[in-house]
Amino acid sequence: MNPAPAIAPLSAWIASDPLSQRLMELARKVARTSSTVLIRGESGVGKELLAQILHLLGPNADQPWIKIDCASLPTELLESELFGYERGAFTGAEHTKPGRLELAGEGTLVLDEIAALGLALQAKLLRVLEEKAFERLGGHRSVHIQARLVALTSVDLERAVAQHSFREDLFYRLNVVPLIIPPLRQRPEDIPPLIEHFLSRLCALHQRPPMRLDDDALAALRAYPFPGNVRELRNILERAVIHCDDTVIRARDLPNDLGRQPGAEPAEERTLEELERDYIASVLQRHRGHKTEVARILGISRKTLLEKRRRYHLD
Repeated sequence: MNPAPAIAPLSAWIASDPLSQRLMELARKVARTSSTVLIRGESGVGKELLAQILHLLGPNADQPWIKIDCASLPTELLESELFGYERGAFTGAEHTKPGRLELAGEGTLVLDEIAALGLALQAKLLRVLEEKAFERLGGHRSVHIQARLVALTSVDLERAVAQHSFREDLFYRLNVVPLIIPPLRQRPEDIPPLIEHFLSRLCALHQRPPMRLDDDALAALRAYPFPGNVRELRNILERAVIHCDDTVIRARDLPNDLGRQPGAEPAEERTLEELERDYIASVLQRHRGHKTEVARILGISRKTLLEKRRRYHLD
């Protein structure tokens, strides 16, 4: 099992926009409880970061913080990773192995892209939430769970329920305390402090002197709808830090698709699907179709990337 990712500091969450400030106020209230939390939002808005903030603000911040990506593992492996197994449970199970539900102890277990769980695993997870107990694969002894469960999703779960790909009872069990992160285009006051935050860290990372944006570059970023949200903003700035020869980043140092010609259709009139298609296409082009790298930048699994490429005819 891979080690748990490092926890970001509380200062990593930028909340200058009123929408972000209200979300943080609610997160602080939720963090003090032991309730299961469902964090919803588009890809790249910062769902994992908010899950880390909940952990840090909670009473058990010194306990483990463990994340599992439900979309990146096949069902059989995901089940054994979650629940663990007893020796002899299946071929190759030579030793007893605790699952992540158990390893999380009294801390936090984050289930990323919860909608990727199959229906059978959804039923097992529902039982965990209701009984606070489970058995390892091949075992008969109940293991009690003490960790808080935080589920993340970029999927419309109501639609998934209507399409019978997600259990309705599990949805209601998870949706007791929903935290919905607005897309970056709906919280424009977060953009300038996010730029300052990322530039400071990226310049240090790439050993560059302190850099800033001129007025035109800042205006271009503030006008851009960011279909890839905060993750896309960071990637744009990292590219500029690497390629810009000056300490001032100008509009010409930003990707060409950020600028719009006079009289062109306003970006906000384009559909989200059009924005997503264009963003995926531009990332594929910049990285020459390297699937693993493109999926990492987009924050999705290779399987999801393949599905989106087929849907948008990007093959």
